Amino acid sequence: MSADPTPRSRGEGLLVVLTCGDGARRRWEDGLATAAAKETARVVGVPARPGKPDVDPVLDMATLDRAGQGGRLVVVGTDADLAAVLVRLLRTERLEVPVAFVPLGPSVAATVWGLPPDGAAALDVARRGLARPAPLVRDDRGGVVAGEHVVGPFDGVVYCDEHEVLRGDAAGLVVRPDPAGRPIEIGGVDVGGVAVAVTGARRFAGLRRGVEHRGRGRAATLGCRPAALRRDGVDDDRPLERRSWYRHTVDWTLVRPAET
Repeated sequence: MSADPTPRSRGEGLLVVLTCGDGARRRWEDGLATAAAKETARVVGVPARPGKPDVDPVLDMATLDRAGQGGRLVVVGTDADLAAVLVRLLRTERLEVPVAFVPLGPSVAATVWGLPPDGAAALDVARRGLARPAPLVRDDRGGVVAGEHVVGPFDGVVYCDEHEVLRGDAAGLVVRPDPAGRPIEIGGVDVGGVAVAVTGARRFAGLRRGVEHRGRGRAATLGCRPAALRRDGVDDDRPLERRSWYRHTVDWTLVRPAET
């Protein structure tokens, strides 16, 4: 079922809080949660980058929004933690569950989605913000992009949809979700949802940064000689030679500040 293009709900209902890893648990216990938030929150401690046995049993707790009670799932952790939770929502077909994100530290995902970088402010958004559709960007290895995937340096070719973005040596490729992408329900051919930035090789004997090339569309593809990949801040365990990123056919539901 596709996410509704209109705001789903406004808080304040039940918060099901996933504290991902020991750092998130300590931050919550050491004062991140206000008294008001504690009154409406059920806290579940899970490992960093939680998987199926950690997330799936929790999902039923976060579906009160279906009854109009404004319930939402709150992920306290890193960008990689958020991505891991989104993978479980994708695989269980539960993308309608409203998700709020409280970053533990510097967060590309928070920047991309216009969320507060400060934990207390982000928790306030989790309680009072609006749940709205957001483009879900997948890769062809079963992962999702919460903030950004970074490749490089590399020698290869990058396409965004049918357009060639760069061919040859590059300092790096960054793939991010594009919040400007149209909600799937509104549709149209040009729904977008994927943003790419490719920086060419350094110029003038390495003294100047390479030219940056950008593209927006529904998909991006890279073919290259073996290159390093970092997914939402975590280095992949093997080099890649080919990868595709594309917008999923169903949006996820993100809780954002009401004014954005």
